[in-house]
Amino acid sequence: MTRHLSLQKRCFTLAGLLLAALLPIPAFAAEGVHLQDFTAHWASWLAVGLFVIAYSFVIAEETLHLRKSKPVMVAAGLIWTIVALVYASHGDTHTAGQAVKHNLEEFGELFLFLLAAMTYINTMDERGVFDALRVWLVTRGFSLRGIFWITGALAFFISPIADNLTTALLMSTVVMAVGGSNHKFVGVACINIVVAANAGGAFSPFGDITTLMVWQKGLVQFQEFFALFLPSVVNWLVPAVILGLTVPQTAPEACKEEAQLQHGAWVVVGLFIVTIAMAVSAHNFLHLPPVLGMMTGLGFLKLYGYYLKRRSQFYPETPVNSPGGSALELEKLPPAAKQTPFNIFKSLERAEWDTLMFFYGIILSVGGLGTLGYLAVGSELMYGDLGPTQANILVGFLSAIVDNIPVMFAVLAMQPAMDQGQWLLVTLTAGVGGSLLSIGSAAGVAVMGQARGIYTFFSHLKWSWAIFLGYAASVWVHFLVNSSRFTAG
Repeated sequence: MTRHLSLQKRCFTLAGLLLAALLPIPAFAAEGVHLQDFTAHWASWLAVGLFVIAYSFVIAEETLHLRKSKPVMVAAGLIWTIVALVYASHGDTHTAGQAVKHNLEEFGELFLFLLAAMTYINTMDERGVFDALRVWLVTRGFSLRGIFWITGALAFFISPIADNLTTALLMSTVVMAVGGSNHKFVGVACINIVVAANAGGAFSPFGDITTLMVWQKGLVQFQEFFALFLPSVVNWLVPAVILGLTVPQTAPEACKEEAQLQHGAWVVVGLFIVTIAMAVSAHNFLHLPPVLGMMTGLGFLKLYGYYLKRRSQFYPETPVNSPGGSALELEKLPPAAKQTPFNIFKSLERAEWDTLMFFYGIILSVGGLGTLGYLAVGSELMYGDLGPTQANILVGFLSAIVDNIPVMFAVLAMQPAMDQGQWLLVTLTAGVGGSLLSIGSAAGVAVMGQARGIYTFFSHLKWSWAIFLGYAASVWVHFLVNSSRFTAG
């Protein structure tokens, strides 16, 4: 489970810092920075070529076994060198420096936010919370169809809090344990989980990096995301009903497992909920960056970790749900019988640092291309020529192919003039559009790695038509139930 959650960190982060990379043009104007259009300059073409080559290495990571952060970090440095030289050749030695500082500022804010969230998830994993949920599900004796619907529903409702990747990994572990050699069931159930996790993550700022970025930009307020609840439900239910018809009512083989909740597991869960509340309150009521609440909550976790560490010097980490394992009944044992003391920094170490550095490279690379004028051109092509509705629906299809992070990052960088209904639409399509292909979302990529050879690109593609029906229905429902959020004309 630890290995799977470290992969979750990778995708959770992978999706994350990208959006922050971009600086809106008005912010530069306020600082006396004057962006220019260098898209016709040969050096700008070279910058685009460098980015394409670097991203090609990222796509081929599994084949080349080259960590994805390495090519994009190099590309980021080279692209900003080109940006600085191009601007300097036109007598401007100020813009490039201010632009890259703005990118780094937003990267740092998202970096700390995600690091705090990842540390909490890792600590809950270490305390056995996720194992306890998984074991409870596989030992209840549900039918295959029951497991299909239960794991889908849990994926939908857990992902808004724990993020779509963590949730998809956890639920796919359950269906693999229950399904065993029934690969047909496991494959269909995994598709259902990926779609449900992505749909659930679309109506919460904490469910996906794209929603987190929209929230942190202040374009949609925290409570306003819940307007996407019904469209998200429809997005999941339409393909789930179709897929569910293929799942039999037969009972799986009996499975007996035991889970061990370590001392303080539920306290950590409670602290995580308090931390989320502090992040929301900091943003909504104090008008401070949400990261301040997250980092304060991380401080609380570190203080509680100190208590756990001190306690482990006197008591072993006896499971709190085992006979005689309550906090009041712990029995003092000699030092040799004690487990390794809890160390909060182990949870920090388990963060996927390759992914965090990948975010740095992508954010800086895309930010550099934006400073050269490419995002303004893209904004005009999409939102000027196509119009916001068509462009935002197209974002969903692009997310399935390219990944929703760079796509949504580019949209936020363009920051087209749109009403709240359109911003909610692009948040929805970027979040659920990745479900159309298995490679379109962090959840899908992670589950492919976990259910290797069972849940594959082509097994998912077989049902893309059903997922598309859900995608189209969710967009229609959004226009239906949130019509008041669209301005006329």
